[in-house]
Amino acid sequence: MTSLFAKRSRILLGTAASLALIAPGAALASEVVGTVTDASDTRALQSAQLRIVELNREAEAGRDGRFRFNDVPAGSYTLEARYVGAAPVTRKLDVPADGVVTANIVMGTDGSILVVGQSANLSSSLSRQRAADGVESVLTRDGIGQFPDQNVAESLRRLPGLNILDDQGEGRFVSVRGLDPELNAASVNGVRLPAPESDVRSVALDVISSDIIESIEVKKSLTPDMDGDTIGASIEINTTSAFDRKKDLLVVKAEGSYNDLTNSLSPKGSFDFSTKLSDNIGVAGGLSYYKRKFATNNQEVDGWGEEDGLVYADAVEYRDYDVERERISASLSFDFRVGDSTTLYARGLYSQFDDQEFRRRLIFEMDEVPSDGDADGVSFDAQDGEIAVQRDLKDRFERQRIRSLTLGGETESGPWNLKYSGSWAKASEREKGSIDPVVFERKFEGEDFGVDFDYRRDKIIPYAITAGSEVFLDPTEYEFDKVEETALSSAQDEEWAIKADVARSFAMTGGDFTIQAGAKQRWRKKSYDGQFDIYDGFEDDLTLEGFVGAQDYDLAIIDPVPGKKSFRSFFRDNIAGFELDPLDTKATSAEEDYSVDEDVTAAYLLGRWDSDVLRVIGGVRMERTKNIITGNILTFIPEEEDDQGEVIQEEDVIITPQTFRRSYTDWLPSVTIRYEPAANVVLRAGGYKSLVRPKLSKLAPRAVIEDNEGEFGNPDLKPYRAWNIDLSAEYYFGRNAAVSAGVFWKDISDYIVDLTEQDVTYNGVLLDEATTAINGEKAKIKGFEFSYSQSFDFLPAPFDGLLTQINYTYTDAKGTVYTDGDIDDPRSIYLPASSKHTLNAVLGYEKGPISLRVAGTYRDKYLDELGGKAEEDRIVADQFKLDLSAKYRITPGVRIFAEWINITDAPYFAYQQYEGRRRLLQYEDYSWTAKFGVAANF
Repeated sequence: MTSLFAKRSRILLGTAASLALIAPGAALASEVVGTVTDASDTRALQSAQLRIVELNREAEAGRDGRFRFNDVPAGSYTLEARYVGAAPVTRKLDVPADGVVTANIVMGTDGSILVVGQSANLSSSLSRQRAADGVESVLTRDGIGQFPDQNVAESLRRLPGLNILDDQGEGRFVSVRGLDPELNAASVNGVRLPAPESDVRSVALDVISSDIIESIEVKKSLTPDMDGDTIGASIEINTTSAFDRKKDLLVVKAEGSYNDLTNSLSPKGSFDFSTKLSDNIGVAGGLSYYKRKFATNNQEVDGWGEEDGLVYADAVEYRDYDVERERISASLSFDFRVGDSTTLYARGLYSQFDDQEFRRRLIFEMDEVPSDGDADGVSFDAQDGEIAVQRDLKDRFERQRIRSLTLGGETESGPWNLKYSGSWAKASEREKGSIDPVVFERKFEGEDFGVDFDYRRDKIIPYAITAGSEVFLDPTEYEFDKVEETALSSAQDEEWAIKADVARSFAMTGGDFTIQAGAKQRWRKKSYDGQFDIYDGFEDDLTLEGFVGAQDYDLAIIDPVPGKKSFRSFFRDNIAGFELDPLDTKATSAEEDYSVDEDVTAAYLLGRWDSDVLRVIGGVRMERTKNIITGNILTFIPEEEDDQGEVIQEEDVIITPQTFRRSYTDWLPSVTIRYEPAANVVLRAGGYKSLVRPKLSKLAPRAVIEDNEGEFGNPDLKPYRAWNIDLSAEYYFGRNAAVSAGVFWKDISDYIVDLTEQDVTYNGVLLDEATTAINGEKAKIKGFEFSYSQSFDFLPAPFDGLLTQINYTYTDAKGTVYTDGDIDDPRSIYLPASSKHTLNAVLGYEKGPISLRVAGTYRDKYLDELGGKAEEDRIVADQFKLDLSAKYRITPGVRIFAEWINITDAPYFAYQQYEGRRRLLQYEDYSWTAKFGVAANF
């Protein structure tokens, strides 16, 4: 071992000198090419590592299994191939002075199963992680089309340092190293995905079915040839290519999904295929359909305050959600080989996500302090002040779409490599005709009515009617208050891009040196257009009586509630009798509209040194950003009367469009080092600068007012800018096992945080609270992550089918903000959406026809929204989720499977740490979901 380290130390010390010395010989024209496949000839083994031992030169197999060594001098050599999960393979080569030597490698001839099941997924993921330039985690499907999970977001939960933020109990947004999902970037087939929602930059990855995905790469460190717009990670999703496999593939799945709260069964089906029309033409694609019905129990509380030592909330809501979501995902890919040097491709993706949501609410709003109470609860009495009770309905349908198309190719000609592509991507969210909401209200004041709220439990606040229950439960007492109809809500996010990269490699003493340069242009536009009609009266008496339905709710009695579909037909048939509020309609329809153009011009230059021991990538990237930002400022004009009481100025709102232009340039240097001091040991170090641009919606100079709460844009927002350092060590041991540990450090300037303050005046109107985005000062992020994966095939039967994956991440993400603009009063906070601890653990068993897995995920609490002071911050509590899955192979091509999701019924719980106690802001639970079905591959 000492001599080995001495030898490699000499190589390391001599690298700098070697970079300037081209190996002897005027023209080394010979090439060594080939492919790496598994023993069953099912698929190419991407990221298998090839090494010409005598020359200390190394290459990596591409996704089609191909590899190439240029400028190999004449002689006899040993070619070694390594792939996690298989024994190394060596071949003797005789290379002539001028020519091409073909060396196809087959791995797994010792009986290693490299393409089927959990162990195969582990082998493929670890092989690609090992071969990567920087810190990277990978998920792959196996050779018969199985992916670890059925949803892209849920799948990513299994990787080191990753966790998922849920929406309605479903994984949607990816958090890397405990950080805000907005700090990530997502791509499909190299195309940056735009976001369909109007108010985010991050992409909800649950809209893409994992049935059409070949692999997901999570790159936590950057090199100059990568887009520099990430601080968390670059999440790169790849759909299937026909050249990924050696054999044709057709996979068909059919399944059902049962949700405990709805007692309903939902269908899902998919197929995907891959075939070669000839040796040089391939086509692959897939289609997935999923319709899911589920329900949510929800309670939300607002307006916590303190009076004479008594802590209470002045608004309490009980929400009953019934949701039906329908997803369609499709992909199609064409690959062409043009001669031996050029590969061309065309890859398209289409995803559609329909969301029908019915929400019924029971709302209590109190305008006076409680009449009695203590730390365990309070009592309100209508004799002391008004208690408004509302019962409302939201009947909303929205459709999200994501579409992308990429055309590109790669040409290799001796030492030259050229990559080029053009792409288009568009995301949209459209809502039309939604009723959001219709409100029926009864106000109690100066009469016999009272309500108690029980504070003994921090997650749920039960209520009890102490007087006037007969009136409270009578639907005829609740009169129509208002209805808001969405005439149109349209968000559009579209991006065009072109890019080109050129590289020239030089065969040198002890390795290869490559100079690479490239350029990229991106044109993006995101906009939102809304039209809302608000009706606040009806020509006749209208009460809840004619629209009563039944609750689907477990936390409290909220009957009588409107029926889910009870109001829509009446509204359509009698719309002429509803009285439009022109002022609210005008203001609401203009306040959210905006448009932002974002053009990014990028170029880079890098140098790369590759040997069997050392890889160094260093260079610089330039990105210039230009914005054109448009939004509306609303000015409210109050009604004015003359001395005789005559109206001389009607109440009105003036809408003033505002446009801002700005540009800025960032220089993003980086260096990445990969070093193998001994067999199966990989050390990595990376340092780079990156940025994350603000949410486009937050840049818009607009004001959104709803329920006496405001949200304001800020066109002066600066992007996050960060210096990043990653250090890691990986040890690949045994047949299919690895352990890794790493530390990371990030120094962020101008990080962005939402600041919420109480009692803010806007255009003469006093708002209960207002939220705007501001730049903080400095933030420091530091932490470490640990990962352990192993297949225990060395144990005696039946334990030789066990495998496990465990990872843990610690993140300390702190920053400083100045509330109320007071620079003398700095406040230290944890960055929004950053969890200190995340833990993922998987225990699997795979032997013969049986495959079992239990997976648990833990996410620590995090700051969700910054308040004016610490006790007003919105905190989301920690969460642990547990899932089970089982598969049974009936025949070599047919499997049945079952999954049990969210066994622990993990809730979502948000709170304020107000007056020394957790005060409920939001609680949701979803119960469990069971999935079962059959899959067949041909």
